[in-house]
Amino acid sequence: MAPEPLHANALYRSTDLSALDFRTTKDLADVDTLVGQDRALDAVRFAARMRSRGYNVFVIGPKGSGKHTAVRSYLTERAATFPSPDDWVYVNDFDDLHRPRCLRLPSGVGAVFARRVAELVKDLSDTLPSLFEGEDYRLKREALEKSFGERGENGFKEVADEATKRGLALVRTPQGLVVAPVENGKPMPQERFAELPQEQRETLAAAIDEVQVHLRAALHQAPILERERQIAVRDLDRREASALVDLQIVEARDGLDLPRPVAAWFDRLRDDLIDNIARFARPTGEEAAAGSAAEPAERRFRRWEVNVLIAHDPDAGAPVVSEDHPTLGRLIGRIEHRAYMGAMLTDFTLIRPGALHAANGGYLLLDAGKLLNNAYAWDALKRALYAEQVMIEGPMDSAATALAVSIQPCPIPISVKVVLFGDQQVYAALSAMDPDFGDLFKVAADFDDMMDRDPEHDVMYARLVATIQRRAGLRPFDRKAVERVIEHCSRLVSDTRKVTARVGLIADVMREADHVGRDKNHKVIRADDVDDALAAQLYRSDRIERRMREQILRETIRITTDGTAVGQVNGLSVLQIGAHAFGRPTRISARVRVGRGRVIDIEREVELGGPLHSKGMLILQGFLAGTYATDIPVALQASVVFEQSYGGVDGDSASSTELYALLSALSELPIRQGIAVTGSVDQMGRVQAIGGVNEKIEGYFDICNARGLSGEHGVMIPRANVEHLMLKSEVVEACRRGAFRIWPIDTIDEGIEVLTGVPAGERGEGGLFPDGSVNRLVEDRLIGFAVARRRFLGDTDEDDA
Repeated sequence: MAPEPLHANALYRSTDLSALDFRTTKDLADVDTLVGQDRALDAVRFAARMRSRGYNVFVIGPKGSGKHTAVRSYLTERAATFPSPDDWVYVNDFDDLHRPRCLRLPSGVGAVFARRVAELVKDLSDTLPSLFEGEDYRLKREALEKSFGERGENGFKEVADEATKRGLALVRTPQGLVVAPVENGKPMPQERFAELPQEQRETLAAAIDEVQVHLRAALHQAPILERERQIAVRDLDRREASALVDLQIVEARDGLDLPRPVAAWFDRLRDDLIDNIARFARPTGEEAAAGSAAEPAERRFRRWEVNVLIAHDPDAGAPVVSEDHPTLGRLIGRIEHRAYMGAMLTDFTLIRPGALHAANGGYLLLDAGKLLNNAYAWDALKRALYAEQVMIEGPMDSAATALAVSIQPCPIPISVKVVLFGDQQVYAALSAMDPDFGDLFKVAADFDDMMDRDPEHDVMYARLVATIQRRAGLRPFDRKAVERVIEHCSRLVSDTRKVTARVGLIADVMREADHVGRDKNHKVIRADDVDDALAAQLYRSDRIERRMREQILRETIRITTDGTAVGQVNGLSVLQIGAHAFGRPTRISARVRVGRGRVIDIEREVELGGPLHSKGMLILQGFLAGTYATDIPVALQASVVFEQSYGGVDGDSASSTELYALLSALSELPIRQGIAVTGSVDQMGRVQAIGGVNEKIEGYFDICNARGLSGEHGVMIPRANVEHLMLKSEVVEACRRGAFRIWPIDTIDEGIEVLTGVPAGERGEGGLFPDGSVNRLVEDRLIGFAVARRRFLGDTDEDDA
């Protein structure tokens, strides 16, 4: 028996908030949690409380679902109850300048520590030069210099005295000191020496050799003496400076409760300051004149700087850090370089923190897709979580770093809870492809993309609308406007019993309605403002839909919406262009003849049909084979095609439509062309739910409405889709007038009766369908095909099935 068309009230579920006492959203309280996401938020709370390693969390949900805001809000509230984590600084390791040391300091002390050390060095740079220029130091230095000067002079005086006794003298030449004979108190010329008697020349030469030995000994002693002088000067400087340095160290440490490693570094700092006291000397006149050749003060004192990597406010609680661009450097930190005299140099002051450092002791929020799209970042995150420390490193094969001087900072231990955000596809891919993923991210917080629509949730949803309105700074929405927003959110998920949970989509509609209301000078947003905003949104995105509808109305694409035809049915499909989805009718035709029991899917034959469409066709064949003339071979050859379809076809939502076309062709009963059909079918002939039911109905309605509604137009849908109907008002009103109808279908038999006006028929006690019924006509035709095929092939035992 053919079903009755749906009543207009079943085509759209209105919202009634009259039980909620409010005039506008100003009268509603904010929601304090994300509506309808209790399961996901419980998972986040569980992960946040778990202290064991590996209980990081992957938050699953569509974009715009509010998951990031909700998770961050909860973690921020929880983190505020925790103590602020320690500060971390990098300092020079004076024993190995290429391996900077990291020091842990109590929260808030890092910046103070760095400032104290900087003040210490600044004070020393001001006071030490004055110390070395003072009268007391000058006298001590002069005495020391005089002592070493006398020792050097005494050595050469002894050589000179010995030379004089032997009639010789020490003569300074460009080549250095030489021993020469003397005549009349002056060095003897070479020519005069050659004129001396042989015996005298030999005596003088022997004396010269002996004195020359003593001279070489004196010359050899000179650099040794100079080294001793330098050591003595350095010892003097150290003795003079140590008291001042010790005093400054005590002042720098005053009031600071320093951990043992930091106190030990202070001791090492004291020794290094004294060892490098010469760096504090003011440039001499020659050095000052050299200008750029002298080392700048900032470079001379850089070895004693403190690089504050991470500093915290002691009262701020634990950090909650979101990193929107998780590159390797922004995640684990980086080492910068600076150009100096043509070379790329670096030191511990150029170490920069990453998000893991900033989130240490708290929570780090990352987008999984962005993380995976940045080379090395995912592997670096896994290494840090496994090792529970951050090692700052760069890409191993980087030409830039390979040619530059680099350093190896000591790793910093971390205790951080990582929260990844992504969709279901990213989560599934990581679960399947990365064996480490499940070990490091043991908790999945799955945010739903929709929530229940019932009176209790309507109240919460209204409060959600009020919350968005206030946070976005929009005009208040009145009751009808809030009801309209809820209805639209139900339409977004094509379900009368659900509403979308994507807060971003709700906010977009509200912002656009506020824009419309502002143009109308409305102080309160009304339902018509929401409707106008939705209409404008559609107008901005439906150009292609209008163009395709125009092609049908001009009959460039042939879609018959009046009269009857055998073997031809209007099917419905949905096209998605960006965010806009719309329905489009497609003419499906079928032809039959005697054959070998094959139904040809033309779309599949030309490789335009996808696997799901092919599956639907095979189910259709299973229905035919199991319903009609089951005791004889199927002798049918049929072809089914989507007419004027030149792109890919997939999905099984047209399988019932294709079956109706085949039944019409077999029974030779005409089908009403004003009725379009959608729905998949199983092998038992039961019609099953499909997607996009609202778009399909509205797309066909727009064609029929443009041509003129006669009361003979409508759409057949699976009964299971009735609860998904949220149709636009034009369709609802047309159905209310009886100008357009929508039939809910459970079985193929019900559908064929609507399409043909002929009873489908059920098998009687004799196993036959009633005379004149659709099923009887189809079965008789198939039996006729089998007889014709047997007759054509001859009465043989050949298997022709």
